[in-house]
Amino acid sequence: MLDLIILTLHFFVCLLLSVAIWHGPKDEDLRSSSTGTVETEPDGLILIGKEDDIKRSGRVTARVNGRGVVVFYHEGKFHAMDSRCYRKIFALFSSSLQDINGQACIVCPWHKFKITLETGEGLYEGINPLEPSPTPQWQSKGVKQRIHKVTIDNGNVYVSPPDLSVSFDSDYFADKYKNGGDLAMEK
Repeated sequence: MLDLIILTLHFFVCLLLSVAIWHGPKDEDLRSSSTGTVETEPDGLILIGKEDDIKRSGRVTARVNGRGVVVFYHEGKFHAMDSRCYRKIFALFSSSLQDINGQACIVCPWHKFKITLETGEGLYEGINPLEPSPTPQWQSKGVKQRIHKVTIDNGNVYVSPPDLSVSFDSDYFADKYKNGGDLAMEK
């Protein structure tokens, strides 16, 4: 009987956690959406926001050509990547940052995947079973997350539109929820 009670409690807690994650905090956009316009410069760069505002908040989401992008300010550098994890639809806005082997990484809140901010490379900890005493080491899965070029000019932060001639795993969810799809970032 005690096992049934514990199992029921476990199910209930898992259900509550799932609902909390699904309906959890939405991506916040630092820029005012009252006008609904995106400022595009003549050279194609898209204004994300003021440098000081993003430094203060540490991260901000925006739309770049209809695609959700998250811009991070971490250890004195700006980084931008697709806002949806390459594996699922989960937003990376609320993810934690972690240093792995000297590389700044974002940790997906759902799968705990590690993605480097600099290159979008997926990392995993693995062992070589052929070694006499295998010890876990960080290894690359390859580039999984699309990275966007960030430009700072006159106190403003800009992101370049993505080069879609090269495909990345994160493109699937970025395209699927582009411009207000069912699970888009919009509130």
